[in-house]
Amino acid sequence: MRYAQGGGLTDAKRAARERIRLEAVGRFESGGKNREIAAALRVSERSVERWRRQWRERGEEGVRSKGSPGRPRLSADQIAKLERELERGPLAHGWADQRWTLARVKTLIGRLFHVGYTVEGTWRLLKRHGWSWQQPARRAIERDDEAVELWKKEVAAGKSTAAARGAWIVCEDEASQSLRPPRARSWGRIGRTPVVRVRGRGSGRVSMAGMVCFRPGDRSRLIYSFRVHRGRKGEPKGFTWQDYRDLIVRAHNQLKGPIVLVWDNLGTHLMPQMREFIAANEDWLTVFHFPSYAPDLNPQEGIWSLVKRTIGNLAAANLDQLAAAVKRSLKKTQYRPHLIDGCLIGTGLTLTS
Repeated sequence: MRYAQGGGLTDAKRAARERIRLEAVGRFESGGKNREIAAALRVSERSVERWRRQWRERGEEGVRSKGSPGRPRLSADQIAKLERELERGPLAHGWADQRWTLARVKTLIGRLFHVGYTVEGTWRLLKRHGWSWQQPARRAIERDDEAVELWKKEVAAGKSTAAARGAWIVCEDEASQSLRPPRARSWGRIGRTPVVRVRGRGSGRVSMAGMVCFRPGDRSRLIYSFRVHRGRKGEPKGFTWQDYRDLIVRAHNQLKGPIVLVWDNLGTHLMPQMREFIAANEDWLTVFHFPSYAPDLNPQEGIWSLVKRTIGNLAAANLDQLAAAVKRSLKKTQYRPHLIDGCLIGTGLTLTS
């Protein structure tokens, strides 16, 4: 089956080609030769021969364009169906990975509607209907979307509790960074990838624990703690439950108000000693847990993203220099509450007044 072509010319190009055809008709009527007309109009002689033959058979109407074959051939219902199929993902249509390329979308259109599009036409079609080339966010297969929705309802109750008690909503998370910095984009000569030389040896790292604190009517806060792990014998590799306890107490003292704490299900958070501490301070501390495999719901993840962006391509000589860079980035963020608010907005969650 031969597919109708889709995609291609803009309105301006179609109008320009139509003017060239009509000008050729005028030169035919004045007795111009094909070679002269082709040179004057900057087209091929074969095109002029074809136009002259059409002019002899059907006159000026025979030379006029029949309409660009590149105009969209999909109806509104077909576009809606195509978008639904695209949202199902490439896996649902037999591809091994989850990348929608123009070639694959072109193939899908042919399968669904028996309409052939060029690659350029496919690009124009997608752009026209609000699609763009994007880098997807990764999400764990183990994530339970129903549990996430139930959690949002639970947090809605937590936000109501915080509003009723005048409490701060505090979201906590941990991160670490080794001497190998995150890779960041940089200008370089074409064909020569920039190279950043970093320390390849050593097992040390900087561990960070942070809390973003929100309350309607107050400036958003960032409270953090970090420690340098140098790989020495007997040295703690991360934060202990006492460290988290001290961080919570410090947040309570600085915020001067009750706290609704939201954090993940890290084993240290669930230790019996931590549970006893929470129960002993329930007059000012209420705890909720994020659902599993849902880091996109935690605004503190946005803070870590900002930190790692500022230390991208950092060729730190030692852990002390890395720790200083991390601390400087966190300190700057503390004085920019609009960045902290932006991390909350990025999760799609809101606060209640």
